[in-house]
Amino acid sequence: MSIAAVIDISLLVFLGLTAFAILKLRALFAVVMLSSVFSLVSAALLVHLDAVDVAFTEAAVGAGISTVLMLATLALTSRREKAPTRSQALPLIVVFLTGLALVYGTLDMPRFGDPQAPIQVHVAPKYIADTQSEIGIPNIVTAVLASYRGFDTLGEVTVIFTAGIGVLLLLAGFIREPEGLRVQTMDHHLVLRVVTKMLIGPIMLFALYVQFHGDFGPGGGFQAGLIFASAFIIYALVFGLENARKAVPGRAVRLLVACGVLLYGGVGFVSFLFGKNYLNYSVLGVDQVAGQHLGILLVEFGVGLTVAAVMVSTFYAFAGQNQPISDEDW
Repeated sequence: MSIAAVIDISLLVFLGLTAFAILKLRALFAVVMLSSVFSLVSAALLVHLDAVDVAFTEAAVGAGISTVLMLATLALTSRREKAPTRSQALPLIVVFLTGLALVYGTLDMPRFGDPQAPIQVHVAPKYIADTQSEIGIPNIVTAVLASYRGFDTLGEVTVIFTAGIGVLLLLAGFIREPEGLRVQTMDHHLVLRVVTKMLIGPIMLFALYVQFHGDFGPGGGFQAGLIFASAFIIYALVFGLENARKAVPGRAVRLLVACGVLLYGGVGFVSFLFGKNYLNYSVLGVDQVAGQHLGILLVEFGVGLTVAAVMVSTFYAFAGQNQPISDEDW
């Protein structure tokens, strides 16, 4: 057995043990931490499989923003899971049948690494052969997501936008009492205050690096938006929701949610006005490669705006439950 196979099996076993521990534990804080570990190990496994961009997204979503949001949620709930009062037989049956359906759906898939798989024969060779001449950027993944499959990515951004609006609309119906639960701030901890002030700047700077370096390495708007939102939410957890709202009001965040989608769609509309297909960026520059560079930069920035704003809006909505909120915020 090769070393690569041993590493893969070891990581998979560790993932299984972590998942089993998450199922058995009743301490919610430990569950959140183990969930973050599960995501981080998954990212390591994806890196070992040479899927660095996917690993970056997994780390940013699972080990990053999800962990921060779940920790914020714990401030509004109890620290231990309540004992179930109903039979768990029906959920277990549903999960089992869903698992069987998923396994059955994979039977017709090509074998892992099969060189004769359709994607290896028809799709991947075109991207590999034409990206450098048509797009002119080293990161083929970014070229595929932001240019060749720009419609798909626009759909994903629209889904994120719709989900964010849905969360705001659902939570807007809840009654907020003046004397309700509040997210507990941690500004009385000197170490946390100092460490947070030291880290917020570098985290946001790294988010900008990920945003504008996606052409040349792993990164892009999705990952950058999540990293930026994580930094802002950490600030709100340590220094308080009121201070966060003073820095960026809820109305401004909601405006950015829409601006990102409009920027993405607007770039496609400009291409359409110049006689090219929608989201064909070739006409945006002096030549095709320059136009592709500018178009990808703009649409990725739109993605980052929407993702970051939706995450911050979601945090505002949950953390602001049972709190008096002014019209200026919402």
